[in-house]
Amino acid sequence: MSVRVAKKYVIYICLPVLFIFFIYHFYSPCSVTSNNSVMIAAQRYILGQDAKKYVYNRSMPLIFIGGMPRSGTTLLRVMLDAHPGIRCGEETRVIPRLLTLKQQWLKSPIESKRLQEAGISGDVLDNAVASFILEIIARHGKPAPRLCNKDPFTLRSAVYLHALFPKAKFILLIRDGRAVVHSIISRKVSITGFDLNDYRQCLTKWSAAMSAMYSQCLSLGSSICMPVHYEQLVLQPKPYMENILKFLDVPWNDSVLHHEQLVDKPGGISISKLERSSDQVIKPINLEALSKWVGQIPEDVVRDMANIAPMLATLGYDPNANPPDYGKPDSFVLKNTDFIKQNERLWAAKEQELQKQRELLRKSALKNKSQTNDANKAEKVEEKDLDT
Repeated sequence: MSVRVAKKYVIYICLPVLFIFFIYHFYSPCSVTSNNSVMIAAQRYILGQDAKKYVYNRSMPLIFIGGMPRSGTTLLRVMLDAHPGIRCGEETRVIPRLLTLKQQWLKSPIESKRLQEAGISGDVLDNAVASFILEIIARHGKPAPRLCNKDPFTLRSAVYLHALFPKAKFILLIRDGRAVVHSIISRKVSITGFDLNDYRQCLTKWSAAMSAMYSQCLSLGSSICMPVHYEQLVLQPKPYMENILKFLDVPWNDSVLHHEQLVDKPGGISISKLERSSDQVIKPINLEALSKWVGQIPEDVVRDMANIAPMLATLGYDPNANPPDYGKPDSFVLKNTDFIKQNERLWAAKEQELQKQRELLRKSALKNKSQTNDANKAEKVEEKDLDT
C-alpha cells in the first residue's frame, strides 16, 4: 500500500470520528469542557392531539395574569382561554407559594448561607425555580401556541419572573378596592392576613398589596406589564380586549367576547369547581358585580376611606364617591345583562349547582383527610403496642 493511499484511508477514518466527537461535544446532555462538566437539560415538549410537538422553554413569550383575588383575574383568563391560540387554565396555586418560599430562603441569612455552603448558588436556585414554574404552566393543561398563567399573587414577583422569563408579558388586574374587599368578605374568600370580619383591616391590606404589585408593574414598563381596570374591561370589553391582544402580539379573534359558549365544553374552557369565581364566569360579560358593594361598608370606614386605602386615588378611583361613576357600558354588555335578568332563574340554578358541587368536593376532601388522620393515629397506637 502506497503512502498516498494510506493517508487517504486515515482521512476517511478520522473524519467520521471527528464529526461524532463534535456532535457529542455540543449536543450531548452533559457537555464536557477542558475544565469541568456542565449538566444541560434536554429539550422539553408536549405532543398535541394533532401529533405536533409544542416545545416549551424559558425563552417563550409566556403570559402572566395577576392582581388581588376577586379583581377579575378569572374573567380575563377565561376570555383569553376562549382564544384558539392561548391556554391559561385554572389557578395552579403552587407557583405563588414557591415564589414566596424562595423569597423566605433568601431573606434568612442562615438559610441563605446554608444554600451557598451546599453549592446552591443564586443561579442554580433561579434555574430550579424557573424549571418548576415552566413545567407546571406547560403541563397542567392542553398545549397551545401561547401559554398563560393566572395565579393572582404571582405579580408580587413580576420583576423576578421577568428575569426568569425575559420574553414574558404581564397583565395586572385593577379593581375598585371597595368592591374587592366586599366580595372577599361576602363570599368568605380566605386570604392569609385578611380578617374577614373587619372591613377596615381588609381595605388596609388591599391597599398595601396593590401598592406592591402596581410598583412591580411600573418597574417593568408599559411594553412588558399592562395594568387593566376590571370596570373598563366589563363596560367596554371589545376595545379593551383589542388592546390586550395587541399588547400580547396575538391576532384578534371574536371568540374572546363569548367565553361562556366554551365553558366546560369538549375542547373548550376548563374551570375548577373549587374556585369561587367559577360560578360567575359561566355567564356572559355583564354589569351585575360592578356596584354590589355600595351601601354594604360600615359608615365609619366609608368616612375614613381616603386614609384607609390611599391606593384608591392612586389607581384612579374617587374614595368619596358612593356610588362611583365607572363609565358607560356598550350595547353588547347591556344586552348580555338584560339577557341574564330575563333568565334569572336559569342562571341562579346553574350557580347553585356549581356551589353544590364545590361543597361536595370540599366535604369529600375533608372526610378523606379525617380518615387518613384516624388511620395514622391507629397505626401509631399499634406500633406502640408492639414496642411494649
